[in-house]
Amino acid sequence: MIWLRKILFPLALLYWCVTFLRNWLYDKGVFKSFIFDVPVITVGNLSVGGTGKTPQIEYLIRLLSNHYHVAVLSRGYKRITKGYILADEKATAASIGDEPFQLFSKFPSIQVAVDTQRKNGIDQLLQGSNRPDVVLLDDAFQHRKVQAGLSILLTAYDDLFCTDFILPFGNLRESSLGKKRANMIIVTKCPSDLSELAQQEIIKQLQVTQPVYFSTIQYDDCVISSQNTCSVSDIQKERKVLVAGIANPKLFFSYLKNEQDECLTFPDHHHFSKTDCEKIIESAQGKKIVTTEKDFVRLKGVLPPSQLYYLPIRTLFLNGTNFDNTINDYVGKSTRNG
Repeated sequence: MIWLRKILFPLALLYWCVTFLRNWLYDKGVFKSFIFDVPVITVGNLSVGGTGKTPQIEYLIRLLSNHYHVAVLSRGYKRITKGYILADEKATAASIGDEPFQLFSKFPSIQVAVDTQRKNGIDQLLQGSNRPDVVLLDDAFQHRKVQAGLSILLTAYDDLFCTDFILPFGNLRESSLGKKRANMIIVTKCPSDLSELAQQEIIKQLQVTQPVYFSTIQYDDCVISSQNTCSVSDIQKERKVLVAGIANPKLFFSYLKNEQDECLTFPDHHHFSKTDCEKIIESAQGKKIVTTEKDFVRLKGVLPPSQLYYLPIRTLFLNGTNFDNTINDYVGKSTRNG
């Protein structure tokens, strides 16, 4: 793979030029960006995935939904449908995408919609009968046709954008120059004991002037099925099969795995085929199957409910008070002035 990427280096330079020109045209106003009269917060990254966008969106939902009517708009990656869809009781992971369906299932008080054209999606939400107070744009940092009021840029602790390169030589969707568009940066998936000195070193590496926050993944104490729960301490000791179709499953596997377990890895947002499911069931041989929350919404109803469990996760900030205040101040002022 490294050898192949070196061969593709000239293509990376071409891709850099294309993305740079596109951003320059937006910066100069040649390409138009649209501003809306409701607070719009975008959560995204510079890399192709694995930075923890969904847990961060969930954090914002929990922070805001007690005081505001929240809508989440996603493109619905790998869904089988097209156009604008507002999730309802007929929604499935296939129809709106696994991550939007996870949010819709988990937070019934909010609206979840999908549309590859984010401007149209926001227009549809605002014209609906249940107009939101705030719109959260999932994975829309490069979608510049909408100018968000607040842009949050995520970068993973073990894969900082400042150490990466643009596709296809590296994993960046655009040059790290794009960091300038962010209002704040969150370094995700940090060790929970990351020191203040280490945080300052990372900020120096990133070479940014915006506020930088640090978050970690907090795992639940239990794994959950549609029928039962089991403590993590017990499940860690059991023989089981671990299944993950996410961008970076390393933390998930290392948290639950023991020496006797089998780990099955699939591509991010993988649509599990009948053959895949048969392989998982055969590998389990009646034992528990533990997967991620995102994979669970695709495997639920397909694998035996008595065997299938998922591990819930949450984002936990190491220094989050100022972050919460910034979000609340932005949404509060925007809604009062709307």
